[in-house]
Amino acid sequence: MRTFRFDDGLRAEVTAHLGRFDLRRAADPGGLKRAAVAVVIVEADAPGEAAFLLTKRTPKLRAHGGQWALPGGRVDPGETVEQTALRELHEELGVLASTDDILGTLDDYSTRSGYLIAPVVVWAPGVTVTPNPAEVAGAYRIGCGELFRDGSPEIVAIEESDRPIIRLPLPVATVNAPTAAVLFQFREVALAGRDTRVDHYEQPVFAWR
Repeated sequence: MRTFRFDDGLRAEVTAHLGRFDLRRAADPGGLKRAAVAVVIVEADAPGEAAFLLTKRTPKLRAHGGQWALPGGRVDPGETVEQTALRELHEELGVLASTDDILGTLDDYSTRSGYLIAPVVVWAPGVTVTPNPAEVAGAYRIGCGELFRDGSPEIVAIEESDRPIIRLPLPVATVNAPTAAVLFQFREVALAGRDTRVDHYEQPVFAWR
Protein backbone atom coordinates (compact mmCIF):
# COMPACT_ATOMS: atom_id res chain seq x y z
CA MET A 1 0.00 0.00 0.00
CA ARG A 2 1.25 3.47 -0.86
CA THR A 3 2.33 6.02 1.73
CA PHE A 4 2.47 9.78 1.38
CA ARG A 5 4.86 12.05 3.22
CA PHE A 6 3.29 15.04 4.92
CA ASP A 7 5.67 17.66 3.59
CA ASP A 8 5.93 20.67 1.28
CA GLY A 9 6.49 18.36 -1.67
CA LEU A 10 3.09 16.73 -1.22
CA ARG A 11 1.42 20.09 -0.75
CA ALA A 12 2.94 21.36 -4.01
CA GLU A 13 2.01 18.17 -5.87
CA VAL A 14 -1.64 18.21 -4.72
CA THR A 15 -1.91 21.92 -5.53
CA ALA A 16 -0.54 21.31 -9.02
CA HIS A 17 -2.89 18.38 -9.64
CA LEU A 18 -5.93 20.37 -8.57
CA GLY A 19 -4.80 23.40 -10.54
CA ARG A 20 -4.68 21.36 -13.76
CA PHE A 21 -8.01 19.66 -13.12
CA ASP A 22 -10.94 20.70 -15.35
CA LEU A 23 -13.33 21.38 -12.47
CA ARG A 24 -17.07 20.87 -12.97
CA ARG A 25 -19.06 23.28 -10.84
CA ALA A 26 -22.81 23.66 -11.42
CA ALA A 27 -23.76 27.30 -12.13
CA ASP A 28 -27.38 26.53 -11.22
CA PRO A 29 -28.05 23.88 -8.54
CA GLY A 30 -31.66 23.55 -9.67
CA GLY A 31 -33.73 22.27 -6.78
CA LEU A 32 -30.69 21.11 -4.82
CA LYS A 33 -29.36 22.92 -1.74
CA ARG A 34 -25.69 23.90 -1.93
CA ALA A 35 -23.34 22.33 0.59
CA ALA A 36 -19.59 22.02 1.02
CA VAL A 37 -17.27 19.52 2.67
CA ALA A 38 -13.61 19.81 3.65
CA VAL A 39 -11.14 17.13 2.60
CA VAL A 40 -8.47 17.97 5.16
CA ILE A 41 -4.89 16.76 4.73
CA VAL A 42 -3.14 16.47 8.09
CA GLU A 43 -0.21 14.60 9.61
CA ALA A 44 -1.12 11.00 10.43
CA ASP A 45 -0.81 9.41 13.85
CA ALA A 46 2.39 7.89 12.43
CA PRO A 47 4.70 10.95 12.36
CA GLY A 48 5.68 12.19 8.92
CA GLU A 49 2.85 10.49 7.03
CA ALA A 50 -0.10 12.29 5.43
CA ALA A 51 -3.68 11.53 6.39
CA PHE A 52 -7.16 12.94 5.92
CA LEU A 53 -9.80 13.64 8.56
CA LEU A 54 -12.93 11.49 8.68
CA THR A 55 -15.76 11.92 11.17
CA LYS A 56 -18.55 9.77 12.50
CA ARG A 57 -21.74 11.76 13.02
CA THR A 58 -23.37 11.62 16.42
CA PRO A 59 -26.41 9.30 16.45
CA LYS A 60 -28.45 12.20 17.89
CA LEU A 61 -28.54 14.05 14.57
CA ARG A 62 -31.94 13.97 12.89
CA ALA A 63 -30.41 13.49 9.43
CA HIS A 64 -27.39 11.26 8.75
CA GLY A 65 -26.92 10.38 12.42
CA GLY A 66 -24.22 7.76 12.96
CA GLN A 67 -22.90 7.96 9.40
CA TRP A 68 -19.31 8.45 8.28
CA ALA A 69 -18.73 11.87 6.77
CA LEU A 70 -16.29 14.63 5.94
CA PRO A 71 -16.59 17.91 7.88
CA GLY A 72 -19.15 20.05 6.12
CA GLY A 73 -22.66 21.41 5.86
CA ARG A 74 -25.07 23.66 4.05
CA VAL A 75 -23.84 26.91 2.44
CA ASP A 76 -25.24 29.94 4.25
CA PRO A 77 -26.53 32.96 2.29
CA GLY A 78 -23.62 35.10 1.07
CA GLU A 79 -21.01 32.37 1.61
CA THR A 80 -18.74 30.76 -0.95
CA VAL A 81 -18.26 27.01 -0.81
CA GLU A 82 -14.71 27.62 0.42
CA GLN A 83 -15.97 29.77 3.31
CA THR A 84 -18.54 27.13 4.21
CA ALA A 85 -15.96 24.34 4.27
CA LEU A 86 -13.65 26.34 6.55
CA ARG A 87 -16.50 27.37 8.85
CA GLU A 88 -17.82 23.84 9.20
CA LEU A 89 -14.31 22.51 9.79
CA HIS A 90 -13.96 24.91 12.71
CA GLU A 91 -17.46 24.30 14.09
CA GLU A 92 -17.27 20.50 13.91
CA LEU A 93 -13.62 19.78 14.72
CA GLY A 94 -12.21 22.99 16.19
CA VAL A 95 -9.69 23.27 13.34
CA LEU A 96 -9.08 26.88 12.32
CA ALA A 97 -7.79 27.14 8.75
CA SER A 98 -7.63 30.08 6.34
CA THR A 99 -8.15 30.58 2.63
CA ASP A 100 -4.35 30.34 2.26
CA ASP A 101 -4.66 26.70 3.37
CA ILE A 102 -7.06 25.78 0.54
CA LEU A 103 -5.30 23.80 -2.19
CA GLY A 104 -8.23 23.54 -4.60
CA THR A 105 -11.65 22.00 -5.13
CA LEU A 106 -13.21 18.92 -6.68
CA ASP A 107 -16.36 18.35 -8.76
CA ASP A 108 -19.83 19.00 -7.39
CA TYR A 109 -21.59 15.81 -6.32
CA SER A 110 -25.39 15.70 -6.10
CA THR A 111 -26.99 13.59 -3.38
CA ARG A 112 -30.28 11.74 -3.18
CA SER A 113 -31.10 13.73 -0.04
CA GLY A 114 -31.23 16.97 -2.02
CA TYR A 115 -27.78 18.53 -1.75
CA LEU A 116 -25.13 19.61 -4.23
CA ILE A 117 -21.82 19.07 -2.45
CA ALA A 118 -18.66 21.00 -3.32
CA PRO A 119 -15.51 19.32 -1.89
CA VAL A 120 -12.75 21.72 -0.81
CA VAL A 121 -9.22 20.35 -0.24
CA VAL A 122 -7.49 21.93 2.78
CA TRP A 123 -3.91 21.62 4.07
CA ALA A 124 -3.78 21.70 7.88
CA PRO A 125 -0.38 21.18 9.54
CA GLY A 126 0.04 20.93 13.30
CA VAL A 127 -3.65 20.83 14.16
CA THR A 128 -5.36 19.58 17.29
CA VAL A 129 -8.74 18.07 16.52
CA THR A 130 -11.49 18.76 19.07
CA PRO A 131 -14.79 17.21 17.96
CA ASN A 132 -17.99 19.10 18.73
CA PRO A 133 -20.08 16.50 20.60
CA ALA A 134 -23.32 18.03 19.33
CA GLU A 135 -22.38 16.96 15.80
CA VAL A 136 -19.44 14.55 15.87
CA ALA A 137 -19.15 11.29 17.78
CA GLY A 138 -15.53 10.76 16.73
CA ALA A 139 -12.81 12.04 14.40
CA TYR A 140 -10.12 9.90 12.80
CA ARG A 141 -6.87 10.44 10.92
CA ILE A 142 -6.84 7.98 8.03
CA GLY A 143 -3.59 7.54 6.13
CA CYS A 144 -3.92 8.73 2.54
CA GLY A 145 -2.38 5.46 1.39
CA GLU A 146 -5.48 3.62 2.67
CA LEU A 147 -7.36 5.02 -0.34
CA PHE A 148 -5.10 2.91 -2.58
CA ARG A 149 -5.57 -0.44 -0.84
CA ASP A 150 -6.21 -3.49 -3.04
CA GLY A 151 -9.85 -3.97 -3.97
CA SER A 152 -10.72 -0.33 -3.42
CA PRO A 153 -13.09 1.11 -4.42
CA GLU A 154 -15.87 -1.46 -4.31
CA ILE A 155 -18.37 -0.91 -7.15
CA VAL A 156 -21.67 -2.71 -6.60
CA ALA A 157 -24.80 -2.90 -8.77
CA ILE A 158 -28.18 -2.44 -7.07
CA GLU A 159 -31.70 -3.18 -8.29
CA GLU A 160 -33.02 0.25 -7.33
CA SER A 161 -30.80 2.23 -9.74
CA ASP A 162 -29.11 1.95 -13.11
CA ARG A 163 -25.99 3.43 -11.51
CA PRO A 164 -23.66 1.33 -9.34
CA ILE A 165 -22.92 2.35 -5.77
CA ILE A 166 -19.36 3.12 -4.67
CA ARG A 167 -17.88 2.32 -1.29
CA LEU A 168 -14.39 2.44 0.19
CA PRO A 169 -13.00 -0.06 2.72
CA LEU A 170 -11.09 1.94 5.35
CA PRO A 171 -9.56 0.89 8.69
CA VAL A 172 -12.51 2.26 10.70
CA ALA A 173 -15.36 1.11 8.44
CA THR A 174 -16.52 0.63 4.87
CA VAL A 175 -17.62 4.11 3.80
CA ASN A 176 -20.41 4.72 1.29
CA ALA A 177 -21.19 7.58 -1.10
CA PRO A 178 -21.43 10.53 -1.01
CA THR A 179 -18.33 10.44 1.23
CA ALA A 180 -16.87 7.51 -0.73
CA ALA A 181 -17.37 9.29 -4.06
CA VAL A 182 -15.67 12.46 -2.81
CA LEU A 183 -12.73 10.57 -1.30
CA PHE A 184 -12.29 8.46 -4.43
CA GLN A 185 -12.07 11.59 -6.59
CA PHE A 186 -9.66 13.09 -4.05
CA ARG A 187 -7.52 9.97 -4.47
CA GLU A 188 -7.65 10.06 -8.24
CA VAL A 189 -7.29 13.79 -8.88
CA ALA A 190 -5.42 15.29 -5.92
CA LEU A 191 -3.11 12.39 -5.07
CA ALA A 192 -2.70 10.50 -8.36
CA GLY A 193 -3.16 13.35 -10.86
CA ARG A 194 -5.83 11.55 -12.89
CA ASP A 195 -8.92 13.27 -14.34
CA THR A 196 -11.51 10.92 -12.89
CA ARG A 197 -15.23 11.74 -12.55
CA VAL A 198 -17.56 10.31 -9.92
CA ASP A 199 -21.00 11.76 -10.66
CA HIS A 200 -22.11 8.45 -12.20
CA TYR A 201 -21.74 6.65 -8.88
CA GLU A 202 -24.83 6.00 -6.78
CA GLN A 203 -25.45 6.10 -3.05
CA PRO A 204 -26.87 3.18 -1.06
CA VAL A 205 -30.63 3.19 -0.67
CA PHE A 206 -30.49 4.04 3.05
CA ALA A 207 -28.94 7.41 2.09
CA TRP A 208 -31.90 8.35 -0.12
CA ARG A 209 -33.49 10.51 2.55
